[in-house]
Amino acid sequence: MLDRSEVGKRGYLNEDFRLFHLKDSRAQKLDYHYHEFDKLILLLNGRVTYVVEGVTYFLRPWDILLVQHNMIHKPTIDPSAPYERVVIWLGRQWLEERSDPGEALDACFDTARERGFHLLRTDAERRLEYMQAIQRLEEALRSAEFGAARMADTLCQQLLIGVNRDILRSRTAAEARDSYRVDPKIEEILRYITAHLEEELPVDALAKRFYLSRYYLMHRFKAVTGYTVHQYISQKRLLRAGELIRAGVPVMKAAEQAGFSEYSTFLRAFQNTFHMSPREFR
Repeated sequence: MLDRSEVGKRGYLNEDFRLFHLKDSRAQKLDYHYHEFDKLILLLNGRVTYVVEGVTYFLRPWDILLVQHNMIHKPTIDPSAPYERVVIWLGRQWLEERSDPGEALDACFDTARERGFHLLRTDAERRLEYMQAIQRLEEALRSAEFGAARMADTLCQQLLIGVNRDILRSRTAAEARDSYRVDPKIEEILRYITAHLEEELPVDALAKRFYLSRYYLMHRFKAVTGYTVHQYISQKRLLRAGELIRAGVPVMKAAEQAGFSEYSTFLRAFQNTFHMSPREFR
C-alpha cells in the first residue's frame, strides 16, 4: 500500500489554465506530489530547491522549471528570504486544442522529459521579455474589458511558444553544473523503471541488473528520490493506468498494461490514490 504522506496528488484544475502569483515570507513544508496537468514555475525571488523525478535543481531568479503531468516532485524552500514565484497550471485538453499539427504547445514538456532535464535558464534580455509577458497575462486575467478572456488565452499561448523556442535552443542551465545535482546510476534506474512498468520489477532484479547491492540500492534510491523503490514503481504504475483509462483502454486491460498482475491489488491502490473507482476516473 502506498504511503500518501510521501506521495500524493496536489491541486485540481477545472479551467483551461490558471496563474498564481505567490509570495511567502514563511517557508511551507511540502511533500512529494504530482498533478494531472502540466505546470510552469517561474522563480522571481527567494531560494528554493526542487526535486523532479530524482534530479535536484537549484533555482535562481527568473529560472523556469517545467513539470510535466504525473511527474513526482517536491520543493524545499529556504526560509531566509521571501519566496516569490509565478506558477501556471496548464490543462492538457487546452494544450491539445491550441496546438497545430507538428507544433504541440506542450512539446517543451516532452523535450524536458526526454532530456531528463527540466530547468530553463535564459539571458537577461529574454528574462525581461518573460517579465513583460507575465505582466500582460496577469493584467488580462484581472481585466473585465471586452475580449479580456480571449486576450489572456492568446497571451498564455504566446508565453508557451516562447518557452518552446527557448528550450530547443538553450542548454545554459544544463551546462552549469551548479544548477542541478543528479545521481547517474539512480537516473538510469528511473529511466529503466519507466520503460518497463509492464514487467515485474523486484528490487533484487534491479540491484542485479545495475550491479548494486540490494541494501545500497534501497538506501540510495530513498536518499535521492525521497521514496522507496516499491512506492515509486507502484505510483508510476497507477499513473500509467490512469493515462490508459482516460485514453479509453478497458480498466482491466489498463491495469495489466501498467504492470499489475492482480486486479484486486490494482483496484485497492487506485481507489486509495485517486479516491474514486477507475470507471469514475474515466
